[in-house]
Amino acid sequence: MEPVLTPLALIARRWTPTPRTLRRAALAALVMSVAIVVTGGAVRLTGSGLGCDTWPKCTDDSLIATPAQGVHGAIEFGNRMLTYVLCAAVGWAITAARSTKPWRRGLTRLGWAQFWIVMGNAVLGGVTVMAGLNPWTVAGHFLLATSLITVTTITWQRTREGDGTARPRVPRPVRKLSWALIAASVVLIAAGTVVTGSGPHAGDSSEVPRMGFDWAGAAHVHAIAAWVVCALALGMWLVLRVVDAPADTRARARDLLLVLLAQGAIGYVQFFTELPEVLVAAHMLGSCLVWIAVLRVALSLRERPATAAEIPAQSDQALSAAV
Repeated sequence: MEPVLTPLALIARRWTPTPRTLRRAALAALVMSVAIVVTGGAVRLTGSGLGCDTWPKCTDDSLIATPAQGVHGAIEFGNRMLTYVLCAAVGWAITAARSTKPWRRGLTRLGWAQFWIVMGNAVLGGVTVMAGLNPWTVAGHFLLATSLITVTTITWQRTREGDGTARPRVPRPVRKLSWALIAASVVLIAAGTVVTGSGPHAGDSSEVPRMGFDWAGAAHVHAIAAWVVCALALGMWLVLRVVDAPADTRARARDLLLVLLAQGAIGYVQFFTELPEVLVAAHMLGSCLVWIAVLRVALSLRERPATAAEIPAQSDQALSAAV
């Protein structure tokens, strides 16, 4: 009696994606994980955070936005619907990873990790709505979205590599510097959520509680963290040149510096122009791009060669016939 196959196993029997298709599937999940952050920011910046005042329905009596909710309801409901597009992209990534020959189990697990993060963040988004846009749950919602970007970035990188054991491409002190860069970037992103939670863009036109921090003081702490990240990124770029690191690794460090320069300029302009919505949205996108660039630098410091395919064992008769 043959074992019962799962739907993914059945698809894998009939379809083998090309390496290019696999990379595109992973990239689609990464792009959508960034898009959901940017559109979530648009919901907050337009004051549409409670456009749908309940969850999972949009109102107590309707699953979708109603005309009475106006443009705010449409914007909030549209962002919720985009979650389904994100789920489709993640599902494509999982299916493509499961269908590769030979089966890449580690890549498939990364795809399922994306799925569970999306589901967890959907629930947290509902809690955020029911909590009246509590700034702490809003911050958690953003940080979990950043976790999704982390996993999708790693998955995209892994599609361009093999499944062998990771091998370093630079000396150990350089790899330790990358960990310091990652840690400083985490502090920078966390400080950014405090600035957001203390600032004027509460996400709804009504009175919404804010974090109990001085906004200007939080912004200065955020700026200090940004300068630390910039210093570490510059140090990384210089060190990689000194140790004659591979060209692609040096290129990733250069890209990080360029993204940080643009993000810093946007940050200072929005601070001195009283946080115009367009610049805040650009800064949120920049936050995603900075984190992706940091991860790409760290991931480029090692390589995973493709595992050599084993030659199937042959019987003595087959070997004799081949002679």
